[in-house]
Amino acid sequence: MELFILILELIGTVAFAVSGAMVALRKRMDVFGVIVLGLITAVGGGIMRDLILGLTPPLTFIEPIYAITAIITSVVVFILAAGRFISKNHRFYDKVMLVMDSIGLGVFSANGVIIATEAGFADNIFLLLFVGTVTGVGGGVLRDLLAGDMPFILVRHIYAVAALAGATLAVLLLSLGIDAATTMLAVTVVVVIIRLLSAHYKLNLPRCKEDIE
Repeated sequence: MELFILILELIGTVAFAVSGAMVALRKRMDVFGVIVLGLITAVGGGIMRDLILGLTPPLTFIEPIYAITAIITSVVVFILAAGRFISKNHRFYDKVMLVMDSIGLGVFSANGVIIATEAGFADNIFLLLFVGTVTGVGGGVLRDLLAGDMPFILVRHIYAVAALAGATLAVLLLSLGIDAATTMLAVTVVVVIIRLLSAHYKLNLPRCKEDIE
C-alpha cells in the first residue's frame, strides 16, 4: 500500500515538474531555469504543507527522491521538448499543461489532507481543507510568480476550486475509513475530470467584465 502511494506521489511529482519545465521553456529560460521551475513546481506545495503543519525540516529535504525525480524530469523535458517546438505548438503546450497540472493538482490535494491527518489534525476540518488546497496549488503559484505570469489559481479554468473539491473528497473518504491509497487515486481522478470538463466547456468563476478606474 505504501509503495502504491509512493508511486502516485512520484507520478504527481513528474506531472508538476513537466508543467514547470514547459513554462520555463515557453519563457526561453536556460537549462538551470528549467530545472528550478520544474523543481519548485513539484515540491513547492509540499514544502508549504509541512511548514503549515510544523513538520520541519520539510519532507523534501529528508526524502530527496521527490526533488531528484523533479530535476531528472525537468532535464528530460529540456532535452526532448526544445523551446522552439513549444513556442510553435500552442495547442500541444496547452493540452500537456492542462493534463500535467491536473494530475499533480489531484495527487497533492489528497496528499496534503493525508499528511495533515497523519500528523494528528484529523478533527480540524478547516485545516485539512486549507492544507490540501495549498499543497495542490502551492507549487503552481510559485512557478507562475517566478515566470512572471498571473498565477493559474487566479485566472484560469476552475483550478483552486478543483483542488478544494479534491481536498473535500479526501476528508470525506478518510473519515469513512477508506485507505490513503484509494483516497489519493479517487481524488486524482475526480480533480482531473473537473479540470478537463472546465477546460472543455470553458468554465470559469465569475469575474468583473468592466474596467475599474
